[in-house]
Amino acid sequence: MKINIINNSAHALPAYETAHAAGMDLRANTTDLITLKPLQRMLIPTGLHIELPVGYEAQIRPRSGLAYKHGISIVNSPGTIDADYRGEIKVLLVNLSDTDFEINNGDRIAQMVVAKHETVVWETVEILGDTDRGAGGYGHTGK
Repeated sequence: MKINIINNSAHALPAYETAHAAGMDLRANTTDLITLKPLQRMLIPTGLHIELPVGYEAQIRPRSGLAYKHGISIVNSPGTIDADYRGEIKVLLVNLSDTDFEINNGDRIAQMVVAKHETVVWETVEILGDTDRGAGGYGHTGK
């Protein structure tokens, strides 16, 4: 699928790193070194603006390597870019580790997955259909 994009950064467009990857890496677009202190959260600009087709969203997800090696995640994971949003994509990073984390211009900070979604039309009813699970919630199947 083709998606219109404006790239106000000096970095290459997001791209798939492997042949069957679902996500494309997003890079920090900053003129200064950013230090993310333990438990601090910060919006990191990417310099990207996109025009998604109606019926699609862009999900902004953590990079597994940053999460595992450095405790860096996304506060509102996954973040959602709606089809009618035209502003700059920014990533809300959080440092869940006990050490400072430095972000340089061009560092890969998140991944973006473009996904189709449906628009819901609610239908109010008096009774829902039965299932084996029923109302069983958290932990209802045991360990």
